[in-house]
This record gives sequence, C-alpha cells and structure tokens, in this order.
Amino acid sequence: MNFKKDIIRSDFSLWLSPMEDVTNPPFRRICKRFGADVLVTEFVNSDAIVRKIDKSLMKFQYSKMESPLAIQIYGNTEDVMIEAAKIAAEAKPDFIDINWGCPVKKIAGRGAGSGILRDVPKMIRITEGIVKAVNLPVTVKTRLGWDQQSKIIADIAEQLQDTGIVGLSIHGRTRCQLYTGEADWTLIGEVKNNPRIHIPIFGNGDVKTPEDALEMKNKYGVDGILIGRATIGHPWIFREIKHFFETGEHLPPPTIDERVDVCREHLLACIEWKGEGKAIGEMRKHYSTYFRAIPHFKPLRIELLQAKDLEHILELFEKIRTFSY
Repeated sequence: MNFKKDIIRSDFSLWLSPMEDVTNPPFRRICKRFGADVLVTEFVNSDAIVRKIDKSLMKFQYSKMESPLAIQIYGNTEDVMIEAAKIAAEAKPDFIDINWGCPVKKIAGRGAGSGILRDVPKMIRITEGIVKAVNLPVTVKTRLGWDQQSKIIADIAEQLQDTGIVGLSIHGRTRCQLYTGEADWTLIGEVKNNPRIHIPIFGNGDVKTPEDALEMKNKYGVDGILIGRATIGHPWIFREIKHFFETGEHLPPPTIDERVDVCREHLLACIEWKGEGKAIGEMRKHYSTYFRAIPHFKPLRIELLQAKDLEHILELFEKIRTFSY
C-alpha cells in the first residue's frame, strides 16, 4: 500500500494534530470543513481500551466524513498495547497511530508517550508487534529525543521504518522541552532527506501562520505538517494555509458573524457529544482565539469564561455579533 496515494491522497497534507480534550469529533468535523486533510483522534489509553472503559472507547467514534482518520493509542506495556491496537482496528479507522511523543509527566514519567525514548529497544519491539498484529497501516508520532543531550531521532527513524510503519510524524522538540522554546526542524529535515528513509515524514511544532507552513514545506521537504495549538479556536487556519499556498496572498479574517456561528456550532455539538457541563468547561480554551482581535472585548470575554449555563452563553454570543473590528 502507498500510504500517501491510497490513504492521504495528497503529496503534501495538513494534519489536525491530536490534542486531549480538543480533537473530539465536533472539532475534527469543523477542521475538516475548513481544509484539514488528515484527522487524528484524541489519544486513547491502551489499558483503558483493554479494560473496555466506556469513556475511552467513546473516543473511537467518528463519522465517514472525517476520513482519512487515525485512532491514536498510547501506553507502555507490550501485550496491552498490541491488544489495544487490535481493538482499535475493529473500529475500522483508516490507520492506527502510536503516540510515542506525549511529554506530560504523568504519561512520560511511566514510560509511555515520549517516555519510551529512554528505552528505544522497547519502543521498537512494541511498534513492530502492533504492525504485525493489525491489518491496517500503522504510523508513529514521536519527538527528537528525551533531552538536549539525546536527540536520537535520526537514528531511531530508520529503526522505526524497519518495523513496517508507513509514516512518521516528528515534533521538533525533546520531551524535556515540553512545549517551551522553539521547535527545531533541522533534525526533521535530516530525517526526511536521509536517502535510506522511504516512508513519508511529517513535521510538527510552531506552525502558526501560512508563512510558517510554507517555510517548513519548502525548507525541509516534509510530506506534510501537523498543526496543533494554532487550531484551538481557529479552525480556519487550514483554509488560510491552502489559500496562501495557491495564491501567495492572505485571506481576510473570518467575520464576527462567522466566528460566532462556528463557535456556537462547536459548543452545541460538544454538548451533544459529552453533556453540557463538560462541554462548557472544555470550550473555554477556545473562546479567546475564536474572538481574538475584537476591540474592547475583554469584559465580555471574562463573562463568557465564567458563564456556566448554555442559555447565558448563547446570549453572550449574540452580544458579540454587535461588536466590530
């Protein structure tokens, strides 16, 4: 199977990078509408998958319009991760993605996510086991290394390729950097331009503007980019990047009415997805960006962040429509 030709169907693809409590089905569908080429679920704990925890299995749900889509799993135990991958494959996503990149202490500290970068043989063994166990393409997302003294991605990329994975996504930071400092794309480019690497290489980190995306594409030659935090409250970024690639020009920003309409749609879909209380709490991280750059908006933003019931929030949305740039 040619992963790019048969699944991604693009020489250069824009991915919605997986983020916990962000890349749920409502947000994925919105990002897809605005141009995201590849979607990935929130990462799912392998232990919880095997134990059939409803909250985790709920993350497997997706619609056909989200294709191509990957279910992303994480963990640190070989047999559990292999069994979890088999269960995930039963949901029939387009591919399975293994998270060897999450830097959060409670995950990396127990050897999952980017914690596996301190035990490369185990990383390779589990990855190979998953590839052999499922009848779907498998990709990996990881980081440059554990810390500044162990940026080992150039070496482990070849080992990961040898396991049979069909694509590799690399975040240009070490685990110890978390999300601080600047992403280092030079090593991502080194992996991509290694003549022994034949699988697609996708880059991640600090893509915030169309100019950033074009630079990473042209300078490092990657097969696509993953966009994470820059999408929060701004799903239009995919549309903006594609327009810039095609024309060299910037699209005008979304109107206030469009911002309100999309944010309202997002909130209502999240409520339908997981209930009013949880949805309202999770949506708060999006509001500042949905309504960024609106003059004199701060008092209403504070009220919006403090609002606890749907009716109040919808009233505030209608007030936002009266603002102007």
